[in-house]
Amino acid sequence: MPQLTEIATQIRRDIVRMVHGSQSGHPGGSLGCADFFTALYFKIMQHKPQPFDMDGLDQDIFFLSNGHISPVFYSALAHSGYFPKEELATFRKLNSRLQGHPTTHEHLPGVRVASGSLGQGMSVAIGAALSKKLNNDDRIVFSLHGDGELQEGQNWEAILFAPHHKVDNLICTIDWNGQQIDGTVEDVAGLGDLEPKFASFGWKVLHMNGNDMDEVVTTLEKAVSLTGQGQPIVILMKTIMGKGVDFMEGHHEWHGIAPNDEQLAKALAQLPAPADLGDY
Repeated sequence: MPQLTEIATQIRRDIVRMVHGSQSGHPGGSLGCADFFTALYFKIMQHKPQPFDMDGLDQDIFFLSNGHISPVFYSALAHSGYFPKEELATFRKLNSRLQGHPTTHEHLPGVRVASGSLGQGMSVAIGAALSKKLNNDDRIVFSLHGDGELQEGQNWEAILFAPHHKVDNLICTIDWNGQQIDGTVEDVAGLGDLEPKFASFGWKVLHMNGNDMDEVVTTLEKAVSLTGQGQPIVILMKTIMGKGVDFMEGHHEWHGIAPNDEQLAKALAQLPAPADLGDY
């Protein structure tokens, strides 16, 4: 776990530097999900960074639904070998493949769907999981969704669809940080108790602290062990928006603003650079 924790720290350094460099982007949710991405890409998923195959045959694949947290996604992809980490310096710049929301027309390895229009990722993930079944491909589809996204009605159609069709090669994770761009999720449109909601639709429900690396790895491993049993799996992941940077933690204001020079220096001081990784 120490190695995974070091990778997560480096990813957090990348996030604040990327958003600062372009003076735009979404650091809060990205920082909160750094441990999840680290566990997924460096421990749990069976995937092949090179050569990148859009179809993802005979390997686990991942879809990011809440595409605005692209900084954490790009950093995880770069450090796991999909493209050179030096390209992170082009984030949100003109002619960059690293757009603010992931896009497929940029042909960035690791990105299989354009995301950013919230609420669509679960439908995409279910379709991919069904395709794997039709192809007799026994690998798993993973996806990540924001809790605010669940205010979109399309999700609930998908949540109904997946158990009915026994899409049991699917593990969806909800980043349950309670924050969205306009304030707390509870104030904007409260979601109520998500566990009985998903359970009543026919999902197997797990919980985890998304900022405890041991728990993230253990829970994801458990989720993998539960695939193939006739039910889709959802993990309700509690995280802290802005995790790792004290002045960002728990504040919805950091959903989509960039740190200034002084704030960047303060953030990086709280995220010591791992000796064997290094900044881009």
